[in-house]
Amino acid sequence: MPEFIDDATFGTYFEEFAHTAWRLEARRGYGSDRSSEKYRQYLQTGEVPTDTTRPWCVNVRAQTSAGKRIERVRIVDSPPTEEQMYLLAGAASNNAAGEDIRNMWRVDAEDLGLPALDFWLFDARCALVLHFDDADSYLGAELVEDPARLVQFCQIRDAAWHHAVRREDFVAQVASTV
Repeated sequence: MPEFIDDATFGTYFEEFAHTAWRLEARRGYGSDRSSEKYRQYLQTGEVPTDTTRPWCVNVRAQTSAGKRIERVRIVDSPPTEEQMYLLAGAASNNAAGEDIRNMWRVDAEDLGLPALDFWLFDARCALVLHFDDADSYLGAELVEDPARLVQFCQIRDAAWHHAVRREDFVAQVASTV
């Protein structure tokens, strides 16, 4: 079992990075989303209200205003799961705050050899690998500073980012498959 950092330390990485924070999201859903009121409302309405005042978006705005980049690629099934549709809808707020969230189909990610792994990469200097149980509940984040693993994460980032599709274009792709 890997050693996890504490949750308070986890948050500091999003304030202290120098240039880029980049994430790969490969799960089909997240337990924390399914247990949230916002997700229950989404299931009823099919919409996620824009909310750029929540703490995540406030920090994104502060970091991107300072010239930093926060980016992520989400791997999506075809057809997307309800949780993936929820994340796609909710990404509008993150993007409005300055984060650049892109998507790619799971089949394309598999063709590229991308791992089914969730991680954040900070300035290509360290990574936080996110661990989950079989019910998609977050267990903790493992700090990775090993240069060989960081090179692998950088290669994953470069391949995923090159093939990922901007949210608005991906929304259109999803609509055409439904």
